[in-house]
Amino acid sequence: MRAEERSEVDVSTPQVVVHRDKELMAQAAAARLITKVVDAQAARGSASVVLTGGRNGNALLAALARSPARDAVDWARLDLWWGDERFLPEGDPERNVTQAREALLDSVPVTPERVHAMPASGGRYGSDADAAAEAYAAELAAAAGAEDHVRVPSFDVLMLGVGPDTHVASLFPEHPGVRERSRTVVGVHGSPKPPPTRVSLTLPAIRAAREVWLLAAGEDKAGAVAVALSAPGELQAPASGAYGRSRTLWLLDRAAAAKLPPQLYPPASS
Repeated sequence: MRAEERSEVDVSTPQVVVHRDKELMAQAAAARLITKVVDAQAARGSASVVLTGGRNGNALLAALARSPARDAVDWARLDLWWGDERFLPEGDPERNVTQAREALLDSVPVTPERVHAMPASGGRYGSDADAAAEAYAAELAAAAGAEDHVRVPSFDVLMLGVGPDTHVASLFPEHPGVRERSRTVVGVHGSPKPPPTRVSLTLPAIRAAREVWLLAAGEDKAGAVAVALSAPGELQAPASGAYGRSRTLWLLDRAAAAKLPPQLYPPASS
């Protein structure tokens, strides 16, 4: 049975799709995202997507920008959020939103009010990442519907890059943020990956999404992918605790999938 044909009886059980290389992975993921957004807009009038930064998230956005099919999306009816952000000054080239604007957002007609960037340092909240996290949580709560049990919107797709240590968003193994059960957004201090101060969604907010997509490409991600998919527990491997309400999808290239048991997750067709 091919990975994409696995049963979804348990929504926490991931589907795994393995692509030939990182370029094809980015192109296929971009096409998949366009389809998902168009379908959501047709069904509900608008769509809500959580973006991720890093090399794989930005590669997906760049592939989407190059795709002729991007014009199928009604960009004015799309809300964009972020899973985490480096708490740096507005416009800093290391901020995820800065990179997303360069890769995609500056070339499509998004509505500025529907681009929900996480607060920057030095602005309204100064150097207080916890206050910035509270403000973003309030913005998410204001956009949530009455039917949402967690005070965040029911994101159609929430994308996450997987780090070599299995971190997702800015939730690192054994770090306080990965233990959070009540708040939807937290300030992250002493991050093992620079910069040390960040803002991140928590696992409860991530799990409120209809679909969670985890992206990993490259040999340096193979160990993390294998560990996370062996279900060791989210404290040790935060990626293993990231799943959607209706679907959890791991999008990999062959290098990142190299250490997976082939009998469980055989390579996909591309």
